[in-house]
Amino acid sequence: MRKFVMMGVQGSGKGTQSTMLCTDLDLTHISVGDIFRWHVQQHTKVGAQVRRTVAAGELIGDDVVEAIVRERLDQHDWNFGFVIDGFPRNGRQAEFFLESYDIDGVIHLDLPDDEVRRRVLNRRLCTDCGMDYNLIADRPEIEGRCDICGGDLVTRADDTPEALAARLRDYHQKTRPVLDIFRRKEVVHDIDARPSPDEVQAAIREALGLPAAKP
Repeated sequence: MRKFVMMGVQGSGKGTQSTMLCTDLDLTHISVGDIFRWHVQQHTKVGAQVRRTVAAGELIGDDVVEAIVRERLDQHDWNFGFVIDGFPRNGRQAEFFLESYDIDGVIHLDLPDDEVRRRVLNRRLCTDCGMDYNLIADRPEIEGRCDICGGDLVTRADDTPEALAARLRDYHQKTRPVLDIFRRKEVVHDIDARPSPDEVQAAIREALGLPAAKP
């Protein structure tokens, strides 16, 4: 059983790389962001809290995040292992995680702040089907309209320059120290997140000693 943690600042490609890593290795992708988005779409109590927090450009509270992650991992539907992204993001969460699970590797997607800004501020979201777009490399055929369902493409509430600046500050202050905790276990692999997704994936698999992705 393989258990990996995907870490990196917002816009570094955690979700994309996690999905690619899981595809032919029978691993389960556990995305904290996707779980919260589901709660928002289903109008749950957690979803309402997430919506308010995100609109304010803040990060969800530690207690809420830990509860969501614990509940998800307790489902034990990851027979061959998992790749988790979006957690842990501070020292307390990292210690909790290491006490509960034997981690086989931490992938740190390294991306300079200026590239983060370029990527994040060009993201768009379909209001109907939730499809993500990046106007740098994945422009829709019709400006402002989703290729899948024709819905409106909008900027996420948390993708403003002000909200991004707050998240970057929070990441550098709280999340980067998590890497130091993991490094003491000698399981961190620093990967340059600037190349294409396929190149980044190849670098991840090489660092982890895993087979190349199937064509």
